[in-house]
Amino acid sequence: MSKPYVVGIDIGGTNTVFGIVDARGVVIASSSIKTRKHSTVEAYIDELNTELNKLMEANDAVGKIYGIGIGAPNANYYTGVIEQGVNLPWPTPIPLAQLVQEKTGIPVAVTNDANAAAIGEMTYGAARGLKDFIMITLGTGVGSGIVINGQLVYGHDGFAGELGHVIVRRNNGRLCNCGRRGCLETYCSATGVAQSAREFLEARPGEPSLLRNIPIEEITSKDVYDAAIAGDKIAKDIFEFTGEILGEALADFTVFSAPQAFILFGGLAKSGDMLMKPLLNAMEKNMLGIWKGKVKVLPSELKEADAAVLGASALGWEAKPQVPTASAVPVTPTPVAPQLPQN
Repeated sequence: MSKPYVVGIDIGGTNTVFGIVDARGVVIASSSIKTRKHSTVEAYIDELNTELNKLMEANDAVGKIYGIGIGAPNANYYTGVIEQGVNLPWPTPIPLAQLVQEKTGIPVAVTNDANAAAIGEMTYGAARGLKDFIMITLGTGVGSGIVINGQLVYGHDGFAGELGHVIVRRNNGRLCNCGRRGCLETYCSATGVAQSAREFLEARPGEPSLLRNIPIEEITSKDVYDAAIAGDKIAKDIFEFTGEILGEALADFTVFSAPQAFILFGGLAKSGDMLMKPLLNAMEKNMLGIWKGKVKVLPSELKEADAAVLGASALGWEAKPQVPTASAVPVTPTPVAPQLPQN
């Protein structure tokens, strides 16, 4: 194969991680830059291009890159544009695919970070061979990528699949960064678990807990996990509470697309039985009868250190030279899932 590699780029609010990946899903080499270092997106892309060229030269990959895949917040697959990137330091919309292709000369495909994770899992991870699944990313927020009949669902405008913003508490729900109340991510993200810890500690003032040794505003989800593993009753109850809400939500999501499996990724997904037991109990308890016992919940098989790059890189195999402008209106059908090229 004349161009055996793709590049995966994951743009986060703090760091941008990028790497060279082969057709088997092996990260040949990777590096990173600070996302917020530059005052303009053009200067940022200049540095990204410079560092990417260094990585390609050091790994004999110059002229051997099939395409570049990019996962970024609020990035639209259809247009290649970042829209309303609230965690990025530059004005939006940003015609990202167009700018990167013009700078690198390599075809570019762009999607949001949760969709990139779903594509990566389908291409390299736990969802290989599955045609119907939902990727759930449990990080600072809750993201999702929905695959139906082997196709990633983008919707008419490119933004389908925001399951983290399904409202799970209609009455007195927590305020979400999206401006609404009661969204799933306010309860089942790392941020949500920390908030639950603060609420539980305040609601049970006389009960001892290892978490009381930490300033209440500094408690993290990792602190809650460590305390739960140590047998702390309040911490274990927090995981029970979190798992129940997520399990109820997964039962509801099943009604929508009848997935073969949910794939969980992120720090919380590594909590083992602490999260999975209440999750599975709540999911089965609330599952519509025709799907009871049919839907699996699986951990991601992507290495955490490589997952962002792998997810974005999988999109690179379907990158096309033609990049729409920021004002383009999609007229194509839902794009098919990427297929790895054959050697």
